[in-house]
Amino acid sequence: MAAKGDMFYAWAADAACQERGECGGAVTALLTYALRSGMVDAVLAVKRGQDIYDAVPTLVTDPEEMAETAGSLHCGTLLLSKLLKKYLDGVENMRIGITVKGCDAMGLYELAKRNQVNLDNVLMIGVNCGGSVSPVTARKMIREKFGVDPDDVVKEEIDKGQFIIQTKDGQHKGISMDELEDEGYGRRPNCRRCKMKVPRQADLACGNWGVIGDKAGKATFVEVCSEKGANLFDSAAKAGAIVTEPANPKGVEIRGKVETSMLKLGDKWRNRYFEGLGEGKDRLKKIMDETGRCIKCYACIENCPICYCVECSTKKPYLVEPGRVPPPFMFHLIRYAHIADSCINCGQCEEHCAMDIPNSLYMHALQVEMEKMFGHTPGVNMELPVLALVEEKSERDRLAATGSDQIFDIFK
Repeated sequence: MAAKGDMFYAWAADAACQERGECGGAVTALLTYALRSGMVDAVLAVKRGQDIYDAVPTLVTDPEEMAETAGSLHCGTLLLSKLLKKYLDGVENMRIGITVKGCDAMGLYELAKRNQVNLDNVLMIGVNCGGSVSPVTARKMIREKFGVDPDDVVKEEIDKGQFIIQTKDGQHKGISMDELEDEGYGRRPNCRRCKMKVPRQADLACGNWGVIGDKAGKATFVEVCSEKGANLFDSAAKAGAIVTEPANPKGVEIRGKVETSMLKLGDKWRNRYFEGLGEGKDRLKKIMDETGRCIKCYACIENCPICYCVECSTKKPYLVEPGRVPPPFMFHLIRYAHIADSCINCGQCEEHCAMDIPNSLYMHALQVEMEKMFGHTPGVNMELPVLALVEEKSERDRLAATGSDQIFDIFK
């Protein structure tokens, strides 16, 4: 019987699923079993649209359709967590299986803290993630660095520090991610800064890191992270949906080294990006200059997993003057204040910005400073964010009565 903390190699028992999926198709097989057995009512996953640059969210209720979601799309930059809130009523009345990257899992936890998603009805299978590449950047990178027509690429992967493509004629070509990123290509900026590489908040944490020997490329590394995950894993194995064996101890060690290396890389990029922002008035001026391009399209708010207010303060005329473009800086200050302690660095505010404003960098830099001050890391558990501990009405009354602007009297 599997238990929290156990580690296995697993692969789909079905040969066709093995062929379609990544690393033996274990994740596809597990979700197919969960759906077929009635453990979940539906699965929210991602399938390929027109090409490898077009990741399409899809809700699957027929187990036979799970095959369409097999495989990974590193050039798809979707965040799935807010879709549960936005289109599935926070899964209050249905059970959902979902594959999650680190940022997806963090987004779900932050929404759950705010009573916007019912995690009891969510079965999460996490996948280790080294980052994703914006579709526009990917096409430009493949054309200019690889010398290949992006439309001729049928598969891509990030492996052993390289971005690797496969063309229609079966040719493979890889270039070091370090080289690509030093020249302005490669992963999205938020992915470079990310330090949530193995999402253990999920029920199972899966991936290719740590699979070695004759199982390399043919099996998935599975770490059991919850009782719910153990139940799915045991049931699927017992039903013959997956084949399992204990993880190779050397593979476990290698997986740890890969994760540690990725975390150090995240620190390197954080230092580089945050130092580039400057400090104090210099940082403020830089942010004000950059956000001066804003056209107030609200894409950042619509796609942020932390923003869910029905009446957004940025639309209140006594706070933000309506009809003015670019909007006054108060528009952005409200956003920063709203998610200062809860930004999960998913990059959606930057990915969807029509004016290419590096919103995610500003939000993430602010969150990291708050984390240093108060020790709260968003998205890893159900601990409430710092600012949630302040009751608004009583705090407003205190501010009005005392004239003090200190929410916390840290000098007592």
